[in-house]
Order: sequence, then structure tokens, then C-alpha cells
Amino acid sequence: DGVDVYFDNVGGGTLDEVLRRLARGARVVICGAISQYNAEQGPRGPANYMQLLVERASMTGFLVFDYAARYPEAVAELASWLRSGQLRSREDVVRGGLERFPEVFLMLFRGENTGKLILQLDGPR
Repeated sequence: DGVDVYFDNVGGGTLDEVLRRLARGARVVICGAISQYNAEQGPRGPANYMQLLVERASMTGFLVFDYAARYPEAVAELASWLRSGQLRSREDVVRGGLERFPEVFLMLFRGENTGKLILQLDGPR
């Protein structure tokens, strides 16, 4: 038992915990490390990286820009999956005025949302 495939956008403690739970031959893809972008101590590497060796796992970097030419194809396929229900989106909605923007924006970097974070503006008063 363990994690076979992990797509990481967070890094830090989350990545460390996943590395502790890798299955033999696991694959880890790193696409971001949002927990490290504004870290007070500066970015840190994973503490449990030796698990990659122990479990004969691999870790690979992934940049979406490498696949820019396939963007139209991806949009079409993802839209199809959304329509069919194969892919579901999640939204965290915060209501208020523009004065809430700084607070909501910082939520992204604190990991306080799951899914798309939306600031829904109040109507005119």
C-alpha cells in the first residue's frame, strides 16, 4: 500500500508527508511549491527525499509551458469531461466588496481554499 502517483503543487510539509507514504515504484510530479513561495525561512527541500531511493520512486519537474502547443486540445478535452461529469470543479466563494481582495488573495498563499477561489462582489448599494 502507499501512494502510486502524486502531482504536487504545494511542496513543504505536504510533500514530506506524501514521500513518507510512497509505494514501490511511485511517481511524483512537481508542478509548483506554493507553500514555499513566501516562506519566512526561505524555501526548503523535502526532508523525506530518501524515500525516493528506498521505494525506487521517481520525481520529475513539470511546467505547463512545455505543452503550450496542446492548449486548445486540452481545453476541448477538459470541457468535455466537465460536461459529462467525469471531472468536477470545486469553488470556494468569498462574498464582499473589493476591499476584501487583499485578504482573499492571501488565502491562496496560505492554502486556505480548496478548488477555485472566487471573490464574489456585492451589488451596488
